[in-house]
Amino acid sequence: MSFPAPQPAAEFVWNDGFLLGFNPMDDTHKEFVDVVHAMDVADDAAFPAALDRFIVHAEAHFAQEDEWMRLNDFPARECHVEEHGRVLDSAYQVKGIVEAGNVAVGRDFVTAVKDWFPGHADYLDSALAKWMVKRTTGGAPVVLRRLRPAGDPSSPQAE
Repeated sequence: MSFPAPQPAAEFVWNDGFLLGFNPMDDTHKEFVDVVHAMDVADDAAFPAALDRFIVHAEAHFAQEDEWMRLNDFPARECHVEEHGRVLDSAYQVKGIVEAGNVAVGRDFVTAVKDWFPGHADYLDSALAKWMVKRTTGGAPVVLRRLRPAGDPSSPQAE
């Protein structure tokens, strides 16, 4: 019996499928994807610095979203902030483990973040983006996505 060769995991890079229609959030999310990607491709020697960049970004990113939620009375703020807190707590724990020489745990963290982010963005962040656009413009976000061929791993239709 033969088994098919394992397929490489899809590369975690920015694509239009991540757009939410609130430009400041979309810009921050693009940076988030970039710093996660940098961790993903870093060699073992560069990984601790890439993790540090992720932590600095995540602290500022999550604080900005919390500020938007606080200033605009976002109803699901507590749940959203708690989820961000769990990601940061994990990052801080992983940082200590990586500093002790276990980069494999850091790579597991990257995989977990790559798995977590699309759902978080689709549910919690999209709700916040809609709330922010409604509060600032009175309307709903408009998201224009480029079409890519079916099967393109960076295509929103590929999922």
